[in-house]
Amino acid sequence: MAKKNLLVAQSGGPSPVINSSLRGVVEAARCFPDSIDQVYAGWHGIEGVLKEELLNLSAQDEQEIALLRNTPAAGAIGTCRYKVKKNQKEDFDRIVAVLKAHNIGYFLYNGGNDSMDTAHKVASLAQERGLDVLGVGIPKTIDNDVGDSEFKIIDHTPGYGSVARYWAQLVQNADEENRGSCPADPVLVLQAMGRKIGYIPAAARLADPKREMPLLIFIAEAKLSMEEMAEKVNAMVKSRGRALVVISEGCDVGDIGILKDSFGHAQFGASELTVQQAMVNYLNRHGLPAKGSARGQTYGTDQRDTAIYASVVDLDEAYRVGQKAVLLGVEGQGGYMSTILRDPGLIYNVRYDKVPLGDVANSERTFPAEWLSKDKGDVTDDFLRYATPLIGEDWPSVPLLMGRQRFAQLKPVFAEKKLTAYLPEADR
Repeated sequence: MAKKNLLVAQSGGPSPVINSSLRGVVEAARCFPDSIDQVYAGWHGIEGVLKEELLNLSAQDEQEIALLRNTPAAGAIGTCRYKVKKNQKEDFDRIVAVLKAHNIGYFLYNGGNDSMDTAHKVASLAQERGLDVLGVGIPKTIDNDVGDSEFKIIDHTPGYGSVARYWAQLVQNADEENRGSCPADPVLVLQAMGRKIGYIPAAARLADPKREMPLLIFIAEAKLSMEEMAEKVNAMVKSRGRALVVISEGCDVGDIGILKDSFGHAQFGASELTVQQAMVNYLNRHGLPAKGSARGQTYGTDQRDTAIYASVVDLDEAYRVGQKAVLLGVEGQGGYMSTILRDPGLIYNVRYDKVPLGDVANSERTFPAEWLSKDKGDVTDDFLRYATPLIGEDWPSVPLLMGRQRFAQLKPVFAEKKLTAYLPEADR
């Protein structure tokens, strides 16, 4: 394959380690000067590609690229929730035109199932139009819902280990607060992200592997009603004097006025009422078996944009799936997603492999039923054995400058536009 440019973009919600994957892409690309010329980033994902807004990552200082490791969320190159649907022919035509105009030979897309579907469609269409473009996916999602429930497509997604670590630390702090204030506030309800899948709230158990806290974990898959959850909370208060409750945003607590994004995903952070507040209201309205009130806290985008809680294991693995994606490209292996597979045995070890993009796009992971406790208010030790290695055993090294975190500062150097202006179909 003649020397070509590489285009990387990302879609969906960010994570604390998404930029570590980006750094892996840029630094790996430098190792193949005979195959890869310039590295561009779609500014705000596929929307930036459609608008021909291509940030030149090859023009950035090496120090700033290195700082991407500990720069959380998606501010460096942006992300989007724009879905290129199969009937949007003009959008696909435009993407192909941009790839051709800028001599793109490698199209890397970082995201979840929907993003892998987009990467697959774009690369397939480009080749149908006679362009020599290889599409490669990079996995990303804090929800850990990419892949299958047998963990054969991917063991875990970059981003999940850091959010799991966030909850392991957060619940320890919350337990200290509740332990001290329980005479007045015996119940503390904490809401976690997770939509339909319970990996994030389940991570609360990592704070208390010996099960010493009065901790209840309600995930959407348990399908408990508000009345059933309240009964468990009250039973815990009766037996322990207090209760610390972690509830998934995806639990069914009635109508909370949910909005949806362009992918059809629920946006709980934009809903009229939070799940946590609905539970707190219900508990206080119906009365607790102790003096005082229930109170709550909703945790939102800080779960995916907090650098100091990132897992060093997650940071390293995110970097390596970015590297692996570049390797797949230069080896001519388009149509795949770089993946993480866990070796069996007591010692935690992973290997980096590939899986067809079509397999990922058509897959759906669920939280294993056997990892849910029999009373549906907790998770099992099998989950702990799965998740514990992912959170690491040390703090990340986030540089400080004058007391402020020093994040990557990329220069706004964009590729020269070669096409006429374009407005994406869904924005018209």
